[in-house]
Amino acid sequence: MTFFSQYGLFFVLAILLVFMVFSTRRRNKRMKEEQEQKARETVAGARVLMQGGLYGTIVEFDPDNLDRPARVEIAPGVIIEVHSQAILRVVNEDQDATAAESAAAEAHTPLDDQTPLDERPAKDGDVRIESAEETRARLEREADDKN
Repeated sequence: MTFFSQYGLFFVLAILLVFMVFSTRRRNKRMKEEQEQKARETVAGARVLMQGGLYGTIVEFDPDNLDRPARVEIAPGVIIEVHSQAILRVVNEDQDATAAESAAAEAHTPLDDQTPLDERPAKDGDVRIESAEETRARLEREADDKN
C-alpha cells in the first residue's frame, strides 16, 4: 500500500508518457502516408484545392523539391505560383459529385414528403402548430379575457 502511495503518481505519469509517444508516432506515420499520397497524385493536369479556397489545375509541380513554387492555373490563361504546401488536396471530381449527392440525400428526410401539420385535417389527439399571426391573436384574446 505504501509503495503505490509513494510511486503511484510516477506510474500514472509513465503510462501517460508512453501513450503520448505511441499516439504521436501513429499520427506522424499517418501524416507521412497522406503527404506521400498527395505527392503521387499532384501531377500536371490534376485539379487541386489550395489553402485559400481557390481551385485550380496544376501546370508545374516538383515533388522532389518542395521549396520550388508550384504553378497553378486558376482561370484560363491565369497562372499563379504558390508554395507547394499551399496545395491542400487533389480534387477528384467523381468523389466530390458523390459526396454532394449523399449530402443532399441525407438532408432529405421522410418528414419532407408529409403534409405540414397546419394543413392536415384535425384528428383527436393531434397537435396543431400555430402560425405567428395565430399565436399573436390568441395571446391578445387571452389578455382581453383576463381584463
